Amino acid sequence: MRWHYRHTVLSLCTVAFFATMVGRLAISPVVPRITASFGVSNTVIGGALTGMWMAYALSQYPSGILGDRYGERRVILVAVGGTGLLSLLVATAPIYVVFIAAVILLGAVAGLHYSTATTLLSRTYDDIGTAIGVHTIGAPAGGLVAPAVAAWVGARYGWRPAVAIGAVIAIPAFAAFALFVRETEPERPDQPMRDRIRIAPAIDLLSRPTVAFTAVIAAAGAFVWQGAASFLPTFLIAERGLSATTAGLVFSSYFVVQAAVKPALGALSDAYDRDLGVGVSLLTSVLGMASFVLAPGIVGIAVAVVLIGIGLGMAVTVEPRLVDELSEREQGMGFGLVRTVYLVGSSFGSVTTGFLADTVGWAAAFMILAAFLGVVLAALVVNYVLDLGY
Repeated sequence: MRWHYRHTVLSLCTVAFFATMVGRLAISPVVPRITASFGVSNTVIGGALTGMWMAYALSQYPSGILGDRYGERRVILVAVGGTGLLSLLVATAPIYVVFIAAVILLGAVAGLHYSTATTLLSRTYDDIGTAIGVHTIGAPAGGLVAPAVAAWVGARYGWRPAVAIGAVIAIPAFAAFALFVRETEPERPDQPMRDRIRIAPAIDLLSRPTVAFTAVIAAAGAFVWQGAASFLPTFLIAERGLSATTAGLVFSSYFVVQAAVKPALGALSDAYDRDLGVGVSLLTSVLGMASFVLAPGIVGIAVAVVLIGIGLGMAVTVEPRLVDELSEREQGMGFGLVRTVYLVGSSFGSVTTGFLADTVGWAAAFMILAAFLGVVLAALVVNYVLDLGY
């Protein structure tokens, strides 16, 4: 296949996403060490991670507007460079208050990337489902590297060097993007940003039945993804008796599966009915979360990893469903707005999972997450069978 510039753009957007994901996911494998270091509970550390993911969510809407105003390239560079700097700040935080502030800022800066990059790719590729599928490999690839490396570094040198790997990855990613991606032409360079932030058009967009329902599905999937990304290693240690290093490797395997299947899920979304891909994602997620609790032994854990690896990569099936409902001029602002709304809701996945673990135990917490996705799957099936138009 001949290499084109669009392949460079897609590759480096994927690398940039990888860098921003490593910065965030390097924290999860060393959560037990952080709680011990600062003397806090699972609920408290879950609150800090919820703050990070909420800040990530709130960045989605302005990132689309910033991309339209200044060009996607500049916004992505800020996201990647800022991730590197704030990873260093998290790693050097002297007290828990500074740690919380740095973690939240890390989420906010990293959140500038995804919506802007998706808009850039939608203007570069016709097969947007396939392009999104490749782009989102950056997330599971980050999940492959961050947990294993952070767990290994944390076991030998402590949690601070483990968290600092975010900066090690982000700096070369920033340099590569700056060197090889051309300056992008802003979609709305002369329109003041305050003119884009209006309540009535936002409410009109979010009140469309298909947009609202898609946002609910996306929020549910991301909610469970947040809980798993924040606490799966801790669950495997506390509930299944694995060592910290083995739990980190299992967590990495979860992202390996996502990296392998996401392009196929994106292509499935392009080739067939969007809801088929969404339904497959939801069903495998339910089975995977339940299997972590109920399936015996290391084989059961392996089966669970494969199932949730397939299922919780559902962004590549849900987001094309959303893009279909937006005009070209709506995609920068509209896509970012919807992502902000559904990710704000899903950001409570971390603190909710931590709270459930503290109150009813890890097994019950994971089963509750599985049941939640089961309700959403039932709603999708009813909408499809009865042709309700959502």
